[in-house]
Amino acid sequence: MRLKTTLTSAALALALAVTSGVQAGTLEDVQARGVLRCVVSTGIAGFAAPNASGVWEGFDIDFCRATAAAVLGDANKIEAVTSTGKTRFTRLNAGEGDVLWRNTTITFSRDVGVKLRFHGVNYYDGQGFMVKKDLGISSATELDGASVCIQTGTTTELNLADYFASNGMSYEAVTIETNDEARQNYEAGRCDVYTTDASGLASTRSALPDPDAHMVLPEIISKEPLGPATRHGDDQWSDIITWVLNATITAEELGVTSANVDSLAGKTGVSDHPEIRRLLGVDGSQGSELGLANDWAYQIIKQVGNYGEIFERNIGVNTPLGIARGYNALWTDGGLQYSPPFR
Repeated sequence: MRLKTTLTSAALALALAVTSGVQAGTLEDVQARGVLRCVVSTGIAGFAAPNASGVWEGFDIDFCRATAAAVLGDANKIEAVTSTGKTRFTRLNAGEGDVLWRNTTITFSRDVGVKLRFHGVNYYDGQGFMVKKDLGISSATELDGASVCIQTGTTTELNLADYFASNGMSYEAVTIETNDEARQNYEAGRCDVYTTDASGLASTRSALPDPDAHMVLPEIISKEPLGPATRHGDDQWSDIITWVLNATITAEELGVTSANVDSLAGKTGVSDHPEIRRLLGVDGSQGSELGLANDWAYQIIKQVGNYGEIFERNIGVNTPLGIARGYNALWTDGGLQYSPPFR
């Protein structure tokens, strides 16, 4: 009986080790490779798109860069792994990317059924509608019979169907796979309306030849909490992605910026604020507990900035997208962005 119990326990332990080992070791893989591979969109202005020099930049890209700064010490050591709404999860789960930093809504089925682990919300969004002003429409309730451009493999498909059904309206779906394809079809008049997350609409509108000829209707028909994701099975890597996001939010809460971080981290001075000292690795062992250098969060802030800097630089009110912070303001300013404490 004892032998059988021992063998059963050993077999179970081996099975658990094999199962957990399938996805374990992402940090070691990234550090050995020297490059962080981030699954991103095929191109959404302000969020993730190559600039004139072919260098990827944007809100999502900056969070990819923040991760590289934390784990490699260099925010520029990244590779953009492009994906559509249909392929993003496949590419991540197949190991073609290390983390998904992409406009992706957190849902039950994706967290549980697709075997992803989400790590907080870096952008609170909601689905909206964009039309040409000369269509003479001021509300989504006037869209009965409209043709609608919509990306496949997204939550927007179900949201659209629910909204039109609940309002007793019909529509003709014009399915597309990428934001560029949506913009081209909408601009060419192949659909009356483009629907996606409001942030995506702002991005698309900014890329049109005459943005002022288009308007985003006032209705927001869904909750779209967007956040980073990793594969199941690697708790260390999950912790790192979670706290990379939290570090940017905490830094903004505490007033730590790319401009003053040196004076707070002991490079040219040092802060006496206990949480700032823990965040920047002056005190505590949070870096080693994550398997990172103690200055991992310092590197994020120095090389990329805090949450507010990332937001304003890429999509804020002074950019072509012109997005106000809204729900993405800090909790102290009436928004929803809120980080657990660094202690």
